Amino acid sequence: MSTLPLYFVFPGDLDTPTGGYHYDRRLISELRALSKEVIPVALSDRFPTPDQDALVDAEQKLSAIPDDAQVMMDGLAMGVMDQIVSRHARRLCLIALCHHPLSLEAGLNAAQQDALHHSEKRSLHCARATVVTSPHTAEILRTQFDLDTNSILVACPGTDRSEFAPCLGSPPQLLTVASLTRRKAHDVLIESLASLTDLPWQARFVGGDHFDREWAQQLQAQVNQQQLARRIDFVGAVDNLQPEYQQADLFVLPSRFEGYGMVFAEALAAGLPVIAARAGAVPDVVPASAGILVPADDAEALAAALRKVLSDSTLRQDLQSGARQAALALPGWRDSALLVQQLTEELVNRSKC
Repeated sequence: MSTLPLYFVFPGDLDTPTGGYHYDRRLISELRALSKEVIPVALSDRFPTPDQDALVDAEQKLSAIPDDAQVMMDGLAMGVMDQIVSRHARRLCLIALCHHPLSLEAGLNAAQQDALHHSEKRSLHCARATVVTSPHTAEILRTQFDLDTNSILVACPGTDRSEFAPCLGSPPQLLTVASLTRRKAHDVLIESLASLTDLPWQARFVGGDHFDREWAQQLQAQVNQQQLARRIDFVGAVDNLQPEYQQADLFVLPSRFEGYGMVFAEALAAGLPVIAARAGAVPDVVPASAGILVPADDAEALAAALRKVLSDSTLRQDLQSGARQAALALPGWRDSALLVQQLTEELVNRSKC
């Protein structure tokens, strides 16, 4: 076994409460538990829209890493560091970590999408290997970014085992866990819920507003305009999500795109029925036996699915049983770390780094 340390480069605060950062934290922790030395390298929190100071800082921190070192870089930063990455590609053994392509973030215009696609493609081709969190993302990188299939490792996020939620809420408690960003489509969910006021339900939107405060304010205004303030609670970021899952009866999140969707797996682990959009990797995570998937950006279809599940207790119980069954097949975090550890060993054995 190689004793080479792994430098793990990420932007901002590793404790940021998002799925991507949670993946980074748990991967680092599990690799260390496997006796792999991991050295965190924090870049500016300005990524993925870095200013000049952030880029200068990133250049300095990469330059401080010794020659031939293995360096895993989170795509939130690496995707917009193509010029810097290209200068270090031969000196360092770069491993890209792509949660999902930056150009697929919602709310971008065509020029922004093109610029991000070009930058991220160039960065990815500088890496010796790329780790992705779903087969869906692997296929995107193969077909849209021209990566060799053999250079891509799928290491799906792990899911901790948990007790199953009793799902006995009266009224039913709807749970959404996602930062308040455009890609998560809270606006579509609010529009759908506005047409369901004749049914009993309460909703909790768990997730921080710090990534896009203007958008978060628009969502609050939308709730107020629809007179839903007494039925939808903006909870904010939560350190421990388990009580949220345990108190819920139904998980709903109509994301416009997901590279994996860790919260869907966490909902299944708690035995919660899921209603979501058929977008990105969500169909890979949520089986038909455990949830209902509708077209993305279709508030009417989402409302119909919600009405169906809220009105039919037998259907809700069937989906609950399906979620509990699906929970048994979810991978653990040790599984993910073992795959990444094996990749680092293979790179050494290939004498590439």
